[in-house]
Amino acid sequence: MQYFGEIIALIVAFSWTATALFADIASHRIGALPLNLIRMAMSLLFLALLLWVFTGTPCPQFADGKAWFWLALSGLVGYVFGDYCLFNSYVVFGSRYGQLFMTLAPPVAGIAGWLMLGEAMSWHSWLAMLVTLTGIGYSILNRGGESHKLTLQLPLKGVLLGIGAGIGQGVGLVLSKIGLEYYEASVPADAPAAIARLMPFAGTFIRAVFGLIGFAAILALRKSLGQVREALHDRKGMGFAALTTFFGPFLGVSLSLMAVQYAKAGIASTLMALTPVLIIVPYALINKQRITAKEVIGTLITITGVALFFLL
Repeated sequence: MQYFGEIIALIVAFSWTATALFADIASHRIGALPLNLIRMAMSLLFLALLLWVFTGTPCPQFADGKAWFWLALSGLVGYVFGDYCLFNSYVVFGSRYGQLFMTLAPPVAGIAGWLMLGEAMSWHSWLAMLVTLTGIGYSILNRGGESHKLTLQLPLKGVLLGIGAGIGQGVGLVLSKIGLEYYEASVPADAPAAIARLMPFAGTFIRAVFGLIGFAAILALRKSLGQVREALHDRKGMGFAALTTFFGPFLGVSLSLMAVQYAKAGIASTLMALTPVLIIVPYALINKQRITAKEVIGTLITITGVALFFLL
């Protein structure tokens, strides 16, 4: 099916929009680090159940050492580093601005895909990426003062965390694609069809194992494991953590791995970066904020960029 990977990437953008909104609330209630550990554990349960029902075993089958290595590395870079930065940026300035810096992921993924996979994107794909990212950036930057210069009044800590999140997301996506290629090569030709169809979910399982290990190690080093026990008693916080897990590491991340199977990493990452635009309306409604004309114009520019991927 033509554009299958691109369509999956658009679905991921909507899934990650829901994830960002739920994670924003959960991070403020139970803390970014406890949330990350809890959602890794929850995602492993969700993924194990899915694999067990459809493949007969709760663990990934046929993945060789190379597949485990690259997917584990992806989990450490994308989850432990990237999501640690992202969720802490939510605590600093909220999910809407946190998602701003995720627009760094597409160019990072494009460059990493070129360096590590030899994926050369066409000029019109780079043009579409540029238009899309311009629209996203225009939607969330403010024009301040009499100088009419674009400004972004955000704390330095949050900015650094946001940059780390974008880099972790972009590089982690490319590492995932490498891992899935090794995984696909290791699956026997006579393996059940369900193994191949659910490979992205099995790959996410491997990533989540090492994400769980990484976050547990950070909390242990900080002697903060007690925060997890406290979080488990916050029923509302745990409810939002479960929603964050379902739309994030279970559905969204697994579909993002599927997207890069069928589309170039840079293109898929750009389409998934629509979240900062998609989040404008629900975030404004939840937080009772006004939607400006500039945000609407930025949305139209972004949609134009997305359309270029399919029309050129």
